[in-house]
Amino acid sequence: MWDTILWIAAVIIAIFGIIRLVQRDFVMGAVLIVIALLVGPGGVSLFT
Repeated sequence: MWDTILWIAAVIIAIFGIIRLVQRDFVMGAVLIVIALLVGPGGVSLFT
């Protein structure tokens, strides 16, 4: 259950990060993508 919720949250955060990169806000975009990698259950999850 938690894996699915974390995966969805990571995808949403990553999408916002990509949008920020497209808008030429590279620092915020990179930060959001790193956060998505940390939150996602496939990455280094902060909650497990």
